[in-house]
Amino acid sequence: MRTSIRMLTVGAAAGLLLGCVSGPAASKGADGADRSRVLVFSKTAGFRHDSIPEGIAAVREIGATGGFAVDATEDAGAFTARNLARYDAVVFLSTTGDVLDTTQQSAFERYIKRGGGYVGIHAAADTEYDWAFYGGLAGAYFQSHPAIQPATVTVEDRSHPATSGLPRSWERTDEWYNYRSDPRDRAHVLASLDESSYTGGTMSGDHPIAWCQEYRGGRAFYTGGGHTKESYAEPAFRQHLLGGIRYAIGAAQADCRPENGYRPLFDGTTESLTAWKQAGPGSFSLSDDGTLTSHGGLGMLWYAGSEFGSYSLKLDWRVAGDDNSGVFVGFPESDDPWSAVDKGYEIQIDATDAPDRTTGAVYSFQSADLKKRDRALNPPGEWNTYEIRVEGERLRVWLNGVKINDFTNTDPVRSLRDGHIGLQNHGADDQVSFRDVRIKELPTKGD
Repeated sequence: MRTSIRMLTVGAAAGLLLGCVSGPAASKGADGADRSRVLVFSKTAGFRHDSIPEGIAAVREIGATGGFAVDATEDAGAFTARNLARYDAVVFLSTTGDVLDTTQQSAFERYIKRGGGYVGIHAAADTEYDWAFYGGLAGAYFQSHPAIQPATVTVEDRSHPATSGLPRSWERTDEWYNYRSDPRDRAHVLASLDESSYTGGTMSGDHPIAWCQEYRGGRAFYTGGGHTKESYAEPAFRQHLLGGIRYAIGAAQADCRPENGYRPLFDGTTESLTAWKQAGPGSFSLSDDGTLTSHGGLGMLWYAGSEFGSYSLKLDWRVAGDDNSGVFVGFPESDDPWSAVDKGYEIQIDATDAPDRTTGAVYSFQSADLKKRDRALNPPGEWNTYEIRVEGERLRVWLNGVKINDFTNTDPVRSLRDGHIGLQNHGADDQVSFRDVRIKELPTKGD
């Protein structure tokens, strides 16, 4: 959970107190530990969804198991600096129209700029059309919708906590919004609608339906689902909401920078593995959900389709416990995995080794910034995202959107200017999983 000024004043345990306490007590879980606190706001000044009570109940229930307490209100008077400071995130649950006055808007802007979290559900996009800050925070405004019907949701990001547990194609029924603009250039799209799977989509085939972003100092997550009462009883949709709230309150980390221009090297299908080769002992297995998992070793699965010189490589990875693996870059073609060790560089995945050999390190050459790494890292069992950016002899590493390493090669035996990439399978006791390896080639620059 994030440490911020809001954590100094985490809220009282009973109901919503609008600034009438001199020093609110910290919310405690059953084990006595401090818990995050979320405010659900569902005021409507336009159409009112009859699913709002079900939505509030669902957020309360997932909070009880997900580690955060929940207050709910339709009183805009809750938007004061003092009261908002009690909350790690505010959930706008199918709000509509102009629901805050200018003073309340200013308090909420300051809250976000000081690190607050925002979660928008469904008609949160049909809210505050004349407040530009809110429009940027939500990511897009509602335009229209067809009748409630089934559709296919394409899950684009399979590492974010809101979508990591979903199938790549998610079939569900809801009221599917069209938006006035495409948020893809401003926010990180988590899921989009396949407009060929239903009638009434108007966004020319690029139809984001859930996204996240860091906005003006805060964190924001929006999902277009949640019109129907039935949505809040769906286990998958509830997990989707839980993951989005966990991101917004800072309990889970994710790379929510806009992502455009990448092409897949491994997309979870058997066909995408045809350009990859196994070097050395061990192997990788491909599960039905598109996850590669290492077995045995010491070996490496490497991409033989081409070499790369100047690029941004992104991939999602997960460890089960204290496991060991890594991503190799800048090595020559070879069926010997030790060629990558001797002539390339490894960006390490390992929780407990020496600083220059733990997660985020350029193995044996340079440690990650450990404080930044530790703040950005999700624990075993949860997905993480690496961006490995190579330009000339410079190698930079981002973990869940946070830059944690900046290394420059000076070894004449090695060069990052051309080479292959690979995934290590380290040994019999190490099982590390990978998803969605993608690359964007960059213009060549000098050092």
